[in-house]
Amino acid sequence: MSRSSYCSIEFVRELELARHGLKLLKRNPSSFTPCSDGRYLLLGPDNELNHSEISKFSKRDADAYSRYESQLERFCKLMDPLLDSPPPESLQGTSSFQDRFKNKVHISAFWTCLLHQAASLGQKDMVDFMDLLLSPASKVLNNWFETDVLKATLATDAVIGSTANVCTPGSGYVLLHHVMGETNGDRGIWSVHARYVEGGMGSVSMAIGHAAKEAGAHIVTSAEVSQLVVEDSGKVNGVLLADGTRVHSSSILSNATPYKTFMEFVPKNVLSDDFTRSIKYSDYSSGTTKINLAVDKLPEFHCCKSIYPGSGPQHTGTIHIGSESMEEIDSACLDAVNGLPSRRPVIEMTIPSVLDKTISPPGKHVINLFIQYTPYKPLDGSWGDPSYRESFAQRCFTLIDEYAPGFSSSIIGYDMLTPPDLEREIGLTGGNIFHGAMGLDSIFLMRPVKGWSSYRTPLPGLYLCGSGAHPGGGVMGAPGRNAAQIVLQDFKKKLN
Repeated sequence: MSRSSYCSIEFVRELELARHGLKLLKRNPSSFTPCSDGRYLLLGPDNELNHSEISKFSKRDADAYSRYESQLERFCKLMDPLLDSPPPESLQGTSSFQDRFKNKVHISAFWTCLLHQAASLGQKDMVDFMDLLLSPASKVLNNWFETDVLKATLATDAVIGSTANVCTPGSGYVLLHHVMGETNGDRGIWSVHARYVEGGMGSVSMAIGHAAKEAGAHIVTSAEVSQLVVEDSGKVNGVLLADGTRVHSSSILSNATPYKTFMEFVPKNVLSDDFTRSIKYSDYSSGTTKINLAVDKLPEFHCCKSIYPGSGPQHTGTIHIGSESMEEIDSACLDAVNGLPSRRPVIEMTIPSVLDKTISPPGKHVINLFIQYTPYKPLDGSWGDPSYRESFAQRCFTLIDEYAPGFSSSIIGYDMLTPPDLEREIGLTGGNIFHGAMGLDSIFLMRPVKGWSSYRTPLPGLYLCGSGAHPGGGVMGAPGRNAAQIVLQDFKKKLN
């Protein structure tokens, strides 16, 4: 489940995904924010467009924006090696003094490398980098800009998929995380968000599957795993399917969430109490609901209807609804903190069928709404109540109507996925799209939990390869690629 595609260039090149059917469609502009006062903001990979659009609100911000983008690009280059390589070995599970010493050296080298690279940025950039890692996104953006709509548009990347708000410490890092990675070698804040996948995001999985089959892999679908098979020694040597079939393997890679992997698939009383508690009490909370719609016409935004009649640049990228200021985002989050779905939700709308003609009939369109904030267990009702679900969906549609009159009447049908739905149907614990929060206490050496960041687990033969592992969520392929490298390393050790 994704808002856009920002695959790691290493991942795409190594698997030759383009040759296996992956086709990315450029979105330019990449972002559109309509305002209630009749103005709007377009942003994307075109520097001249960005300057012109931001200048409508603030000449000062227009001049500052290119510097802001350049700084984040420098920070992304700094972080790239950390994304595309495994963190140091875990200190846990090592038996000898030599192993423990070696791992301490690895961890020291990890931080030494990071600090050395940060120092190469220059003193000001180094301070700004540390500030970005630790500070709330609101502080970072307020230091750069004065325009509410620009700050709010950028701030959505700092809170997306979480229960945090823009004032949460560490949300500045999440802002950076969402602009990391490359797509087809392109760089830039909006370059990494400026893609649709032709045929939908499932086409990414299809391309990976084709590459795997060409390499000799055998893929079985519709085969639900009920339990991992663990020997008396503690080694994992296969999986038990729901139909009773046993599949044996010396190496098992789990793309499920850490909670589902260790609390549901691993038999009881196999893992230590300390490890079990750390997994059980990790933050899997989510404020995200997804609504997929079929409509009979494109939304007509009143702020630009006379300028761009019909299909236009306002339809190609992510459309930000209900986020004209960071205060609006915070207000929406506060409702969820109090146990209520946001009265004025923050909505990211995308219309991939504008560029991808393979997913809808002529004249019709597919619209995706990525909505925050919706608590897992609302205090004023239940997501299991059809009338409650319908009421919230209509709240979202009515909000869109404020910016695009008549939107509600264009809806042919829709499908709604609340946090419990995402957990039940897709296996996302708590409905969290990142397999766990991306807070400062759960990234890098702390992901998924302290001491187990190297994709290996306390059970020999079992590895984590999904978003619950380093470097976290996002369609970048890095966790799986890094985990595969670790499995190959361990396999080679067995042969020697």
